[in-house]
Amino acid sequence: MYATKKLFRANPTDAGLDIESSEDLTIAPGMSALVSTGLHLAVPTGCVGILKSRSGLSTKHRIEVGAGVIDSGYRGEVRVHLYNLGTTYFDIKAGDRIAQLLTVPVILQEYEVVDELPEHDGRGENGFGSSGV
Repeated sequence: MYATKKLFRANPTDAGLDIESSEDLTIAPGMSALVSTGLHLAVPTGCVGILKSRSGLSTKHRIEVGAGVIDSGYRGEVRVHLYNLGTTYFDIKAGDRIAQLLTVPVILQEYEVVDELPEHDGRGENGFGSSGV
């Protein structure tokens, strides 16, 4: 993978690479913002970059990442869509770690349109908590 900035892991065996803000801004409670990173990536073909919330921001401040798929053909700036689900204003400074990047292999599959799906002895149409809380 190629990147226009050095990416770091907090620990050598961590799955996620830290993504930093390149700007200062504040997100009001209940609002969201697209945060600039100044980062451009070349995700390998057959993979996808996935932006995920950092656990500390999520649990301590209720800051969550949305719209987190980076396709292999995208070459624009990686911007992070952050939601403030908390009750206080959240300040971000340039250089703050705001998300983590996972690079995951994908199966580039086409789907055949059918009138009926094949049988499966699994869940069927049950979803949204059907297997427990």
